[in-house]
Parts: sequence; structure tokens; C-alpha cells
Amino acid sequence: MNKLLLLAFSIFTLSSCSKSSETASNYFTYPDSLEAGGVKMIPIQTPSGTYKVWTKRFGTNPKIKILLLHGGPAMTHEYMECFETFFQREGFEFYEYDQLGSYYSDQPTDSTLWKTERFVEEVEQVRKAIGADSSNFYIIGNSWGGILGMEYALKYQKNMKGLLVSNMVASAPEYGKYAEEVLAKQMDSKVLAEVRAIEAKKDFNNPRYMELLIPNFYKEHICRLQEWPDALNRTLKHGNSDIYVRMQGPSEFGISGLLEKWDIKNRLKELYVPTLMIGAKYDTMDPKAMEEQSKLVQKGSYLYCPNGSHLAMWDDQKVYMNGVISFIKKVDGE
Repeated sequence: MNKLLLLAFSIFTLSSCSKSSETASNYFTYPDSLEAGGVKMIPIQTPSGTYKVWTKRFGTNPKIKILLLHGGPAMTHEYMECFETFFQREGFEFYEYDQLGSYYSDQPTDSTLWKTERFVEEVEQVRKAIGADSSNFYIIGNSWGGILGMEYALKYQKNMKGLLVSNMVASAPEYGKYAEEVLAKQMDSKVLAEVRAIEAKKDFNNPRYMELLIPNFYKEHICRLQEWPDALNRTLKHGNSDIYVRMQGPSEFGISGLLEKWDIKNRLKELYVPTLMIGAKYDTMDPKAMEEQSKLVQKGSYLYCPNGSHLAMWDDQKVYMNGVISFIKKVDGE
């Protein structure tokens, strides 16, 4: 009897290992002629010529293809590397991506390229290049990536399966108001006065500006981990400040660039694709506004991260990732 049990267990184990190996082989086999670890430079047509953007593919899953849209504008994919282990364990196919102007992509100097609508067309070209469509295409956009994701969906949601907006309200004026009326009042009054004095002089290259903001604002509302992850530090090191300042302003403490008056809140009702809005207690965005947005779209859900800030994928990681994965699996099963 024991021999029969042992034989059966051996057959089961060999069968399981064979299936696991086969699945892994399929997951990591891409149809490219040259193995490059999933990295591909995708050509993008723009009004001022053709440029290339950096992408990195993980896995093969015809049912779930996720494109990660980083913040900034003009930061990098690097701080979103934390998705890698979580999504690979789930067998999701996903893509890290540096938008045009960011460190690993081409960085043209034509300032007319830094418009939201131009970035939307870039994302659509990337979608086509990765072979995604309405049966499998998900976007996760964080911060500025959330703006880009919402704008893309308003024009191209017919090509999408699901949208995840991470830590970005649909109104830049509301973002600015929350920074001024809520977050600024939480800051030490002497620190705030010095920050405002520097801003009044537009002396943003003064190293004192970030010396004040990093411990008193960024550590409170951008990432609350005592030691910032290497991936986040690399993103900050590689950010394109020219584009960032032009579109966002000099810092995350409010918004004053070209995006200052951006507002599509009254258009959220047009979104019929399943949408997850993600908010966090200590975020630069009002978590109540994020919850409200989930009710303004036609098929909305809300994920709240009670210990998170603007980068809740880092400082409230388990809540964030579990919520994101659950949403994607639910939409995939519909």
C-alpha cells in the first residue's frame, strides 16, 4: 500500500513540475527574435518627428496586459518596479514604460511636445505596439500618470478593459486647494513661512527649498518610509526637471505649471470602463475626493490605503497591492 502511495505521489509531483515548467516557459517566452530581457524601444510618431520610448515587458498573458504610467511628468518607471514581484506571482503580463522626455527614452527639446493630448497619442501608439486591446488592456497611472490615464480613457476607452487611477484627483485646482488649505496648515508655521518666501522670489534653484520640503512635506505626504527605496531615489535622480517644472511646477507642494488649470472632473461620468480610484490617508490628494471620483464614473470602485501617502504602493504596500490585484482579477472574470 505504501509503495502504491509513493508511486502515485511521484507521478503527481512529476506532473505538477512538468506543468509548472511549461507555464513558466510560456510566461517568459516572447516572440522577439533577439532576447533583451523584455526591453524594447518603441518608435513614436509626433508632430515634430519620430522618437523612441523605452518599455520593458514582463510575462505573457493574452488575457491581462497592464501598462504602468509613471508620475512627474518626466520622472521614470523606476519607482514602479515594486509591481514586478507582485504581478509576476499572479502571472500578469505588464509593461514598465518611460514616457517621451524621461530618462530612458528619447529626450527631444521641442517644448511643444509637452502637452497632455500629445502624451495621450503616445500611449495609444504604445498600446498598439504591445498588442493590447479591449479584451485585455489595463492602465495603472500614478500621479501625473493618473492624469494621463484618465485623459487616455476619455478618448480611447473603447480599447481598454480596465483603468486604475492611483493617487490623482481629476481637478488640478482641487489639488492646489487641498495643498493650500489642508496640507500647508499641517506644516510648522516657521517652515511654511520660509517655503513661501522662497516661492515668492521664484528662487527654486535655492537648495534650501528642497531642504525644507523633503523632511516637512515629501516625507509626510509623498513617501512615509523612513528610508526611501532605491527605486524611488533613482527616479528622483533621473527626473527631467525641465519638463517637470514646465508642466507641474517646481515641486509637489501644489501645482503651478501648464497643468495648473487642468480639470476633467465633470467628464468622469463619461467613463464606462471599470475604474479603480486609489486614495491614501496621507496623500497629497484628498482621499475623500478620490472616493467621490469612484462614484462619478459609471463602474467605479474605491481603494483606501490607511497608512499610505502619494506613493502608497510603497508605504502601504500590502493594502495597495492586494486591492489592485483583486480589482484586476474581478474585471478579468467579468
